[in-house]
Amino acid sequence: MTTEQNKKPKFNKNTFFRVIRLLFKYYPVLVPLTALCIVFSAAVSSIPSLFVQRVLQAVDTALKTGDLNWDTIKTSIFPTVLLLACLYVLSVIFITLHTQLMAYITQGFLCKLRRGMFEHMQDLPIRFFDTNKHGDIMSYYTNDIDALRQLVSQSLPQLLQSAVIVLTVFFIMLWFSVWMTLIILVGVSAMILVSRKIGGGSSKYFVRRQISIGKTEAFVQEMMNGQRVIKVFCHEEAAINDFDKINEVLYDDTFKANAYANSLGPIINNIGNVLYVLCATASGVFLISGISNVSISGLAFSISILVPFLNMTKQFTGNLNNLTQQMNAIIMGLAGAQRVFSLMDEEPERDDGYVSLVNCTVDENGNILESEKQTGKWAWRHPHGDGSVTYTPLQGDVRLFDVDFGYEEGKTVLHGVSVYAEPGQKVAFVGATGAGKTTITNLINRFYDIADGKIRYDGININKIKKSDLRRSLGIVLQDTNLFTGTVMENIRYGRLDATDEECMQAAKLAGADDFITRLPEGYMTELNSNGANLSQGQRQLIAIARAAVANPPVMILDEATSSIDTRTEAIVQRGMDKLMEGRTVFVIAHRLSTIMNSDVIMVLDHGRIIERGSHEKLLSDKGVYYQLYTGVFELE
Repeated sequence: MTTEQNKKPKFNKNTFFRVIRLLFKYYPVLVPLTALCIVFSAAVSSIPSLFVQRVLQAVDTALKTGDLNWDTIKTSIFPTVLLLACLYVLSVIFITLHTQLMAYITQGFLCKLRRGMFEHMQDLPIRFFDTNKHGDIMSYYTNDIDALRQLVSQSLPQLLQSAVIVLTVFFIMLWFSVWMTLIILVGVSAMILVSRKIGGGSSKYFVRRQISIGKTEAFVQEMMNGQRVIKVFCHEEAAINDFDKINEVLYDDTFKANAYANSLGPIINNIGNVLYVLCATASGVFLISGISNVSISGLAFSISILVPFLNMTKQFTGNLNNLTQQMNAIIMGLAGAQRVFSLMDEEPERDDGYVSLVNCTVDENGNILESEKQTGKWAWRHPHGDGSVTYTPLQGDVRLFDVDFGYEEGKTVLHGVSVYAEPGQKVAFVGATGAGKTTITNLINRFYDIADGKIRYDGININKIKKSDLRRSLGIVLQDTNLFTGTVMENIRYGRLDATDEECMQAAKLAGADDFITRLPEGYMTELNSNGANLSQGQRQLIAIARAAVANPPVMILDEATSSIDTRTEAIVQRGMDKLMEGRTVFVIAHRLSTIMNSDVIMVLDHGRIIERGSHEKLLSDKGVYYQLYTGVFELE
């Protein structure tokens, strides 16, 4: 069992009040209005005993005096009954208004919350997604949001309603009889003790249940994504066994949570029944013995007090039981809310950059002028402390100086890496898996920040460049292709949202994708789903290359871009890639050495260090590691 599951569950008042603050923030008028409707309807349902007492008292007085007739009913009883009926009609109106407002507030609140979560998620660093299971992240949007829905739409209104009824009835009972109210308080003490004992166990397992559901959903998504691997290696039985273990934990937590919660209600109800009998017995003793009644109202203890008091006893204990039940539901809802807020409180990706990428023109004197229009030329806008601004042409000069980096503190992955890529150069990285090739490109993108050293882009420290502008100037094609639900055209346009259809088609032709796209059922308008499952791996990769091409960036990063393409398709792609790379600085990561032979410089990495660098011919003549790789003395893996 995890540490998180072992944490002692409790009513988290900070999370509770944060939910309340958000409700008032989103609906500053509707929330108080809804609360007013709930309070009014709850108060109306609490006061019938006052009217019953008045009616019984009037009847009792009339019987003793012999004046029970139609006039007595009209003057003493009918107005009381009419007033109560009017209050009930108003209560029905208020209840209807409350239910409609609550539905509107709940769905609006969840809609705004999901939007806030998703917006914040876009600002989270890559590290967050690398260290959290995607299924568990999805659970925030499904299971935890649903727990919040129940909290806002059901638990909070019922909590307020029951609290108002309990308080109102308590003060009415005090108004009628202090002695009888003290008997009620003794029974309430027993209820509270039982609720704390049983309710504590229930809330503990409800919190564990929230965590277990997240783990189960994460496992199911992982298995869905890996179905091909599971079937290829005949791992179905092992996957089922692994799922059974996780599912068993979920079953155990859910069973115990419900077992505690389901036993609490009947126990509290029966304590209420016992309390009802005690009150009835005590009131009988008071009536027979003639014990003087102590009350705020000053009324003598009689049948007119006994009957409504016994009704209030049932009402009081019933709503007290509802309060204890709602506390369990609230703790479960707060467990979901706490997970949602934990996502929203995740530290966003820091960006201290102030150098931006702007469109520019160059006048006859060679001066760079900023432009608001698309010009096809770019420059780095560099403001200085004295108020001046300088412009540096975007050329694609990328240099790393003695860079050290580790994904975890104390575990260095790159050691003193230096790379010099001049504008238009093609730089290739080769080496075994885990040597640090992809890590270098992650650092250029600033998906992670270096521990030591410097990275300069066109002479500017990349820490000074705004991340969005830095990444806008970089095109990237990954080994694992991600296509989105939509048409082929929309997936290509993803590289630059303002690209025209003609530009997207030109990019596809450049990448060598136009031929197969035009043969699809709807051509460029063919719908893709499930990450392009209706396309071959090579076709998906060609679309990804076209997507990078339409962005027209000065720097390209090709991370195993042709590794999933067959030899024939590779030749087509390679021609497109050569056109795509013309005039650009290109970083290539490849296992197929045939794709990097024409690189300006090839760097061989081993355990995070560059052990060889040079052109293809130079490295062959050195007869070092690259020579051994090329001649097949040993494989990259």
